[in-house]
Amino acid sequence: MSGAAATARPGLTGSGLVNAGGPEPGESPLPIQISAMASRSVKRLVRQPALVIPSVIFPLFLLAVNAGGLNAATHIPGFPTDSYLTFAIGFTFIQAAIFSTMGAGQSLAQDIENGFFSRLVLTPMRPTALMAGQLAGLVLLGQFQALLYLSVGLAAGADFAAGVAGYFVLAVLVSIISIGFGGIGLIMAIRTGSGEAVQGMFPLMFVLLFFSSMTLPRNLIEQDWYRFLATINPVSYLIEAIRSLFITGWDIEALSLGFGVAIVVAILSITFAARSLQGRMLK
Repeated sequence: MSGAAATARPGLTGSGLVNAGGPEPGESPLPIQISAMASRSVKRLVRQPALVIPSVIFPLFLLAVNAGGLNAATHIPGFPTDSYLTFAIGFTFIQAAIFSTMGAGQSLAQDIENGFFSRLVLTPMRPTALMAGQLAGLVLLGQFQALLYLSVGLAAGADFAAGVAGYFVLAVLVSIISIGFGGIGLIMAIRTGSGEAVQGMFPLMFVLLFFSSMTLPRNLIEQDWYRFLATINPVSYLIEAIRSLFITGWDIEALSLGFGVAIVVAILSITFAARSLQGRMLK
């Protein structure tokens, strides 16, 4: 890279790599960069309710439909609770996270399409700050959703066996899930640069939900092929971890599997998103 190019793009080092080390002269510290991007992400959520409302309302609507239409499933021998609302509410958190994935991806895709990303590349902004800022609004939305869904569920008669301490476990798990699914949305946005392509990912995500243990416990699914798909589907373990807080309280196995899956998804998605982002910034 020529000296002129390096000067024009201070976010890159002389070797052509995105600066991932300490700040260069005149560059803001990483925490300040993250704070600035996070503030922008949160303000965008507030100013664009169309990105938020569907991810909040639709899961509640589907919860109401399932709780009313599938309540007879509680009479199946071995069903873990006599309230289908208590059983089904765990799925609501995962569905909301998937909707949020679309929102995060579309937000970044919009930045790419309108040229904001290209202008940002000409600054000393580091990829870590950009990604963390994009995900900050998503985590905040996830916490709002968790509190809302828990409140609505309790008001409608759902049990929450884990109690007050369980809420903090739920909040941490929801945050990790939000980061993991948000990272998937960022990957799609970075690689395609198209909001439409990000939206096209929704059917695939919905298939993952459908072939999970969202409607019945895996041990009560009669079809062998369906039970097999639900067992190898990582989404099942996320749902079951949250569900356990409502039904049994402290199911160590379910929580361990849920946290394990969530952490692995988060690490993989953020790693691939970071590499994709670095590659796009070097173009």
